[in-house]
Amino acid sequence: MPRMLDVSDEVRAEIGDEEADRLLAGETAPGSYDCTSCRTPGDSTQERTSTVLFIGDETAVLAFAHSGCLPSQVVQVTEEQLRGAVKSIAGDTADLEPDRVVPDKAVPEQAVLGVTSGLVLIRGELHPALVVEPTGPIARPGTTGTGDDFLPLLIEQGFMPLSELSAVPPVLHGWSVLLAMGQLHAVLQPGSNGGQPVAWWQAHQPLQVTDGWRAAANKHQQVLMLAAPAGSIGRQPREDLLRDALDKAAANGKLVGSALPLAGT
Repeated sequence: MPRMLDVSDEVRAEIGDEEADRLLAGETAPGSYDCTSCRTPGDSTQERTSTVLFIGDETAVLAFAHSGCLPSQVVQVTEEQLRGAVKSIAGDTADLEPDRVVPDKAVPEQAVLGVTSGLVLIRGELHPALVVEPTGPIARPGTTGTGDDFLPLLIEQGFMPLSELSAVPPVLHGWSVLLAMGQLHAVLQPGSNGGQPVAWWQAHQPLQVTDGWRAAANKHQQVLMLAAPAGSIGRQPREDLLRDALDKAAANGKLVGSALPLAGT
């Protein structure tokens, strides 16, 4: 039976016209599947479905997603991430833990960011958030000073200073959060000269998020990215303590943030 599949040009280029045609004809595509983004059931015979090709260093995995969750695309990942993705497809889950990631070349290579996911209550509604805090001061590229330019660098990218978390910050277009295989893979920023988006940070291994966080992300189709200088937030064991730390950072003028579209490419 033919499938209601979206196969992007970049996916077709990777798998070839013959395999793409077999997918569309239903010869090699499953009817039912678990969406690689929201992890809820889908049916490619009844609803628009995206083909998502994860490519590692040596292998590749073709996955399927609701078209409303993810567009058809090619996602470059490491072999380690690809193994994690395969485990995710097989239903292997892990507890949510903060991940350590290395920011891109816009900040010094030795700087390390702590990234934690959590739900933030704003005007009576829960919003998914990523809280970013470096382990130490971040100097402006090309300088040798001891100052911390982390927030000024983000503000220059379009992030907004937040004096309180009383409203959802504006959307920062061109940036996005890549949630795939039910896990958080990367935050993407605009490429140079209007090129393809590139990773502002990419998890060393896919970051497992809670069902509530993923549901909120799919509901709002965006994720709040909130950032503070080193020492402002800390590793909080509960979301209520995390919110208290965020409110304190905002009141002290040490919080910036924006809403980033979900899974933009």
